[in-house]
Amino acid sequence: MALFYTVSKRPIFLNPTTTLRFCSASSQPPSDNETAVATAVSVLKHHRSKSRWTHLRTLFPSGFDPSQFSQITIQLRNNPHLALRFFLFSIQHSLCHHSLLSYATIIHTLARSRQKSHALALIKSALRKFPDANTDSPLRTPPLIFETLITTYRTCDSAPFVFDLLIKACLQSKRINQAIEIVRMLRTKGISPMISTCNSLIMSVSKHHGSIAGYEVCNELLGSTRKFGDQKLGVKIVVPNVHTYNIIMHSFYKDGLIENLEQVWSDMIVNDCLPSAYSHNILMAAYCDNGRMEEAMRMWEEMRNKGLKHDAMAYNTIIGGLCEAGEVDKAEEFFKEMGLDGEESTCVTYEHLITGYCKIGDVDSAMLLYKDMCRKEFTPLGSTIDVLIKELCEKNKVSEALKVSRFAMKRNNVVMKGESYELLIKGLCNEGRMDEGMKLQAEMVGRGYEPNSGIYSAFINGYEKEGNKEQAAKLKMEFQSIK
Repeated sequence: MALFYTVSKRPIFLNPTTTLRFCSASSQPPSDNETAVATAVSVLKHHRSKSRWTHLRTLFPSGFDPSQFSQITIQLRNNPHLALRFFLFSIQHSLCHHSLLSYATIIHTLARSRQKSHALALIKSALRKFPDANTDSPLRTPPLIFETLITTYRTCDSAPFVFDLLIKACLQSKRINQAIEIVRMLRTKGISPMISTCNSLIMSVSKHHGSIAGYEVCNELLGSTRKFGDQKLGVKIVVPNVHTYNIIMHSFYKDGLIENLEQVWSDMIVNDCLPSAYSHNILMAAYCDNGRMEEAMRMWEEMRNKGLKHDAMAYNTIIGGLCEAGEVDKAEEFFKEMGLDGEESTCVTYEHLITGYCKIGDVDSAMLLYKDMCRKEFTPLGSTIDVLIKELCEKNKVSEALKVSRFAMKRNNVVMKGESYELLIKGLCNEGRMDEGMKLQAEMVGRGYEPNSGIYSAFINGYEKEGNKEQAAKLKMEFQSIK
């Protein structure tokens, strides 16, 4: 295991048995290995770009071993683009059977020069090329490349940024547990990733393992004076920023844990971290979802008092909350204010208002908004179309409901629910439009919805109403046979 100490804030790793050897300053003649390395470096540095590669293949037809490649790359570390071209050339022409050592060297070379995308790509390649011994069980040990990066860190004159890239590569490769273990091991050596890397890790853990797990990782990485359910002291190595708190708050919001969300908000205030507009939007959305409109309005006013601009998300949140509470007139006021404030309404804005008007039975206002929505070429959700069809059918406006469904399916490829088909079929049968009802029922079956007792009853009643007792009797027998 490597030893660790710090000089000038740069971590230094000491390995008792390094695998990289360089030319000695003694009077001993250079070895064949040292000569080969020196020759290759000279060709790469001093030959013209078009001739250097041909010259290398001529001089070294058997290529290089990983140790030689690493020594050459280290001498090219001030020219990372050339080092990368050498690495790619060696792969293309099979001039080196690369190992963890050679990969670590080129990764360090690129990372120290902030060649982020190239270094990240090579780390991900190393993760695939050198798989862990036990890939069947959850990965709870760092990947093999991690230890090699540590042992070659000082020799390559690297920077801590390389470990941020390794963590990000693990996250992008869905190796979340390994990313956590890397952070833990780095912390035992006295270093922590950048706050942006910590935030990415917290977000990934929250997404895949839930908000509580994400919060616990946040507590472990950044330290906290509070932990849900008890008090816990910690050490803040990296200071959380507003984005950190927003990640945790949003995760708690998605899981419906509003009390935990409120606690994180309080922690943010206590730690002198100013909530952003997005922070306010999350808490306001939680209040709206729980019908706590007074508190949601308090957050709205707090944003105004702090000079935070109400963006489209804020307007949509408060409009949606008011519509859900049945306060559609007040929601309309915010809708008008939104335009005056210079914020463009979105598809979500219209969907909230259409649903709100349908909820209070004002289908005419809902239709006006729907037509305006279509003129602006917004694509409504299927749920919005279902709500509109339901209210139109209940108001005996079947033809209008049918037009809405046809337009939505043709233009926006919206698929209606089975309940919407049932409402339309019942409305058509009630108006004696049996042929249209039959065509719609065939379409319904084609969409994978089976006719139920309600649809059979609608057709039976419709045929009986028009005097077609024979067809009604057939349907009764058919329904009895499939019950």
